Amino acid sequence: MRKPELASAVAEQAGLTKDKASEVITAFTDQIQAATAKGQDVSLIGFGTFSVRKREARTGRNPQTGATMNIPASKTVGFKAGKALKEAVAK
Repeated sequence: MRKPELASAVAEQAGLTKDKASEVITAFTDQIQAATAKGQDVSLIGFGTFSVRKREARTGRNPQTGATMNIPASKTVGFKAGKALKEAVAK
């Protein structure tokens, strides 16, 4: 499902226009992005938690040349599904 399809489904369920539902989805994702950029976790009970994960620096290999290379430490966003989401997917 892509954003336009999600906006249509939200609009139908919430009684909004598709444009308004799209604005709501954009605001929602913007707030998750802003919070994780600050290093904060975003927990949605029953759905899941978005959190910042840290990766340590490590040594890797270039797959084309086989040469070793240093991969610097980095941060990424992780998602852990909540119980209700896990159960819904398992059905």
